[in-house]
Amino acid sequence: MDRTRKDPAGGSPFGRGPREERPAEAPFRTPPAGSPMTDPVLEEDLGAEFEFRGDRLEEELEAARAEAAAHLDTAQRLQADFDNYRKRVARDAEDAAGRAGQRVISEMLPVLDNLERALVHADEGAEGVEFVDGVRMTLGQLLDVLAKEGVERIDPVGEPFDPNEHQAVGQAQREDLAEGTVVELYQHGYRMSGRVLRPASVVVSTGGPAPKE
Repeated sequence: MDRTRKDPAGGSPFGRGPREERPAEAPFRTPPAGSPMTDPVLEEDLGAEFEFRGDRLEEELEAARAEAAAHLDTAQRLQADFDNYRKRVARDAEDAAGRAGQRVISEMLPVLDNLERALVHADEGAEGVEFVDGVRMTLGQLLDVLAKEGVERIDPVGEPFDPNEHQAVGQAQREDLAEGTVVELYQHGYRMSGRVLRPASVVVSTGGPAPKE
């Protein structure tokens, strides 16, 4: 006789409740070694620990790569903007220099016209005084144009010799003047905005008393 008791609900014969059939949860596994999803450098660095931390570190690595790519893109755009700005500044400076040169040339044209007229008058037999006056007027116009551009003449006659602005081309015996006084101008010098473009060529006195401090 079969004495085995069965629970009507199909449970355990020992009076326990019915069994609940639940699907087994698949364990979460990191990508296997050699998988295309696995970073080989990361796997090599972590070794055995990769099996426990690989999945999380892979995600962090991908996030870091995405962030680095975004920063690189931003840096490249900033570099491109800076290059465009630098080129624009250089172009504007070149244009400004070109306009300045055109302005000077435009102001010089009347001076050239007067020089041509003076030569025509000389060919037609103009008197010497009239010719000299015309040249002198033309020279005044030229100096006015240079003055507008910040150019000054260096004419140091009577002043102490200054090696920063003067170039001695000769000496003259002058006991009535302090030693090193400019007594004659051989060629004008010029300065622009405080900077010497060309020193003045001068004759300097010698034989006189020492200059006063």
